[in-house]
Amino acid sequence: MQPASSSPNNDRAAAIDPIDHQQLSATGLLASLEHLVETDSTMHRGRVLAAKADAADLPALVLADRQTAGRGRRGAGWWQAAGSLAMTLVVDPAWLGWSADRQQSPAASGWSLACGIAVAETLMELVPRVRVGLRWPNDAEVDGRKLAGILAEGTSSGRVLFGIGINTAGSINEAPEPLVERLVTLPDLIGKPLPRQQFLEAFLPRLWSLLHRLGDEPQLLQARYAPLCTLTGRSVTFHHGDEQVQGRCLGIDADGALLIQTTTGPRRFHGGSLTPQSEQWQPDGSS
Repeated sequence: MQPASSSPNNDRAAAIDPIDHQQLSATGLLASLEHLVETDSTMHRGRVLAAKADAADLPALVLADRQTAGRGRRGAGWWQAAGSLAMTLVVDPAWLGWSADRQQSPAASGWSLACGIAVAETLMELVPRVRVGLRWPNDAEVDGRKLAGILAEGTSSGRVLFGIGINTAGSINEAPEPLVERLVTLPDLIGKPLPRQQFLEAFLPRLWSLLHRLGDEPQLLQARYAPLCTLTGRSVTFHHGDEQVQGRCLGIDADGALLIQTTTGPRRFHGGSLTPQSEQWQPDGSS
């Protein structure tokens, strides 16, 4: 594993929640790691690595103690308390053992769903009393409040980025006022932070195992997602371009598409959102 970056400005976050780079290296789950004190977005750095990194340096982890311009799907703003887990994984599907004809599957939403499954399952393994569910396609939530967000993105080089933000530290009392009712943190739920190191050591083998298996067992996506889906059986309004689709959520199908039972029959969606664009939070206060 390549050396991680460091800075004296990291003292406060490191003292609260240190990352043991040598221990992560010893797991063999990563080829390289960059630990940044502060960055605008770990996804920005991940895109650079996806374009330039040698295969021997992947999978790579970009981790930041503070992220100042994190983004979710469709350009939505993403807020996290400093010291929470903000990271991007850069993966080459060939490393997962996938043949060239399978590297486009799962579909774009499927990559995000697979990562969400691993996030939710890991959190419930480490904090059994917290019931984490998944809101299609990229939110992990507890009782309707967002605890984590996942953003999966393919690149022109064929590599895949997994941007992951989990509120492992801090409190909703630190959040911008529009988000106080939408978010939750682990300290809010259990009274203490979840160490990032502990999460990473449990999460990485779970994610790699699931992605390895999906190459030959694509049905696993639907099977593992079904018990975590918070929308199944609920009435939803889905925003697909300029169209609003109303109906009852049926969960997902085998390739990760959201299934909605409408008055004209079931419909499948790989793109779109359950949140109107006007309700997406932006740090400049524009929404």
